[in-house]
Amino acid sequence: MSSYSLPEGFSEFDMFAFGSALLVGGLLGFFLNFISVVAFLRVREMRTPSNFFIFNLALADLSLNINGLVAAYASYLRYWPFGSEGCQMHGFQGMISILAAISFLGAVAWDRYHQYCTKQKMFWSTSVTISTIIWILAVFWAALPLPMIGWGVFDFEPMRTCCTLDYTKGDRSYITYMLTITVLYLAFPVIILHSSYSAIYAHFKKIHHFKFNTGVPLKVLLLCWGPYVLMCTYACFENVTLVSPKLRMVLPVLAKTAPIFHAVLYSYGNEFYRGGLWQFLTGQKSADKKK
Repeated sequence: MSSYSLPEGFSEFDMFAFGSALLVGGLLGFFLNFISVVAFLRVREMRTPSNFFIFNLALADLSLNINGLVAAYASYLRYWPFGSEGCQMHGFQGMISILAAISFLGAVAWDRYHQYCTKQKMFWSTSVTISTIIWILAVFWAALPLPMIGWGVFDFEPMRTCCTLDYTKGDRSYITYMLTITVLYLAFPVIILHSSYSAIYAHFKKIHHFKFNTGVPLKVLLLCWGPYVLMCTYACFENVTLVSPKLRMVLPVLAKTAPIFHAVLYSYGNEFYRGGLWQFLTGQKSADKKK
């Protein structure tokens, strides 16, 4: 018998259920995004400046999938086996993945706006520079809660089998960090997605040809991350520990499904990307591949 007691508010079934949800979501997201990454590397025709954003989004999502699979493993064990330093690294790595992925959603929206509306060509120098800046900023902002800096802090989620920004403290350090991150990595991307896809929608309407549903990308972002960010923002002003521990776990588990939606929407549903995926999987060139 294990000497580890169950976290408060969770039963054996709860631990198994949450662990299974993390496992299934992590494996499915990993599989979809892994194919997307390998296809980009193997199929020469896919390697365009615009697709480079999709490739980096898939890399960020792969990283988040790995983060979720580690949490799934710990959930089946019923405890966190990697110590306090492992918790800090888990929170750090997860935060990098989240911030980078959301940033690349904005980059893709911006690129699509120019692709469809202004007809401006994306150059490799621009794509690589933007991608590099996104990763550097993600590492920078994710590093701030580490003990060496201490603006915010990483700690266990209610189930104590995964680590993230500790929203239970509600102190000045948490509030200032969380509100800053919310503005930079949710409000700002939402504005970019809304303005870009609204312009694309107007263009599609003008030419009477809708190449994709322009409302879906923003809805996916808000569906996956909106509830979790709302809870973290609520924690800035109220005692979030009064909220059910199970509900506080449901929201991050929901957020970790984002890589699945991203793969389906941005890779497999992208007319300029799915042709290369088809060629990678079957060896045959697709008619809808970018000319």
